[in-house]
Amino acid sequence: MKLNTIITTGLLALLLSSCTAQEYPTTGSIERLSPELDRIIAPGTLPEILAEGFEWSEGPLWLPEQEKVIFSDIPNNSIFEWSEKDGLKLYLKPSGYTDTITRGGETGSNGLLLDEEGKLVLCQHGDRRIARMNAPLDAPEASFATIAGAWKGKRFNSPNDAVFSNTGNLYITDPAYGMELRYEDPRRDMDFTGVFRITPAGEVSLLSDQLTAPNGIGLSPDESRLYVANSGGSSGSIWMEYELAEDGSLQNEKLFYDARPASDSLRGALDGLVVRNDGLIFATGPGGVWILTPEGEHLGIIKTGQATSNCTLDAKNRYLYMTADMYLMRIRLR
Repeated sequence: MKLNTIITTGLLALLLSSCTAQEYPTTGSIERLSPELDRIIAPGTLPEILAEGFEWSEGPLWLPEQEKVIFSDIPNNSIFEWSEKDGLKLYLKPSGYTDTITRGGETGSNGLLLDEEGKLVLCQHGDRRIARMNAPLDAPEASFATIAGAWKGKRFNSPNDAVFSNTGNLYITDPAYGMELRYEDPRRDMDFTGVFRITPAGEVSLLSDQLTAPNGIGLSPDESRLYVANSGGSSGSIWMEYELAEDGSLQNEKLFYDARPASDSLRGALDGLVVRNDGLIFATGPGGVWILTPEGEHLGIIKTGQATSNCTLDAKNRYLYMTADMYLMRIRLR
């Protein structure tokens, strides 16, 4: 083949690839508090807006086999999906409230995760339970089985977020944000907001009742530590760290990071978080997504310009997907 033919073919391939690569509008900024952040997010990288128009997006979850992210729109009682191939689609409705009686408040699903069998597990605000979808991921249906909905006969407030351990224990947070009147709702069975453990057999244990608004939750890669975000109230905007005992209970609690000084000047509260396999913590908080080391060093903030609710990583840790008010965003990682 002649050299000019090779060059022409190469240029054509480059043009085709550039034409098919989707470009998305960018937004926000990166606040860099440590040079180490350059090793995580390349200088000049900004969040991309993938979809918009939601009432309050939450609970993003990457589905590796489908190569898509799904996420809740809580007030609209829906889950949406987004992929490079197909863009935005409705994935499931209803997602968190299945009763026929109309009620107010934020009724939809919140946190989403996969169990050890790859089935979708949902934190359902409206139904006040942790449930499993009775359908495959590629053919979703609004049919659910309850995993747990109460502790000692008292109904949960509105399960918010959750994380599975390798032993099958499910750790959940249960503030009152999904109740119609939130903390003042007379239908609350508990006068506290808790962190609970649900065993594979369905046994529910109260691990902590000391946080006023427990929210995001995650495990360290070796599962020796549990991180819990508190959104506010008298406990303040703080991240807590607990050691996990051999029986799965919590011990030696300590303040991991105090975000109260920032909560007065930056938009947004502590909410969902995700822990990368190297222990790095991406946690939503005032201003956007905070990046924290396992030692509690604050490296910087992905400033989305919106109140940011949650985040998740894809299977290869290439992108961090973020739900931020009416938006679905992502940012490229190194």
